[in-house]
Amino acid sequence: MNTVLSRANSLFAFSLSVMAALTFGCFITTAFKERSVPVSIAVSRVTLKNVEDFTGPRERSDLGFVTFDITADLQSIFDWNVKQLFLYLSAEYSTKNNALNQVVLWDKIMLRGDNPRLSLKDMKSKYFFFDDGNGLKGNRNITLTLSWNVVPNAGILPLVTGSGHVSVPFPDTYETTKSY
Repeated sequence: MNTVLSRANSLFAFSLSVMAALTFGCFITTAFKERSVPVSIAVSRVTLKNVEDFTGPRERSDLGFVTFDITADLQSIFDWNVKQLFLYLSAEYSTKNNALNQVVLWDKIMLRGDNPRLSLKDMKSKYFFFDDGNGLKGNRNITLTLSWNVVPNAGILPLVTGSGHVSVPFPDTYETTKSY
């Protein structure tokens, strides 16, 4: 009546049901937790160049360089259901051509065992800050924001924006490179 295979199947199905219930419990205990923390962003240097854009015929585009400091304590985000954080600094601005431009300037993966206190000084952009035209020159409202994705052990991947940003005015003139 009850063979070894049917008993093994029942044990496997029961174990799978228990693991699914535990995984759901892991998710629900941290699903509604607030994951936003205060972030301090300071910009120490902004330069702007007008470089040749090789995607079009003899077009020139703006290339911005930003040096920044970031301070944040991410300790309260890490709990037993957080595996890692994907941090990224983005710039948002508007131009005549586009109502919303978003550019990622810097990113970092922070694992559970890493130091959760972020204190970065004189960091340079990790990625190029290109505009598809001349929208950076003289732009007075470029907002830098630190955001992160929480990668849990079980559950959804929330996208969180830190509660602190800075608006940076870009210069009205281009920096020229000296050629000798």
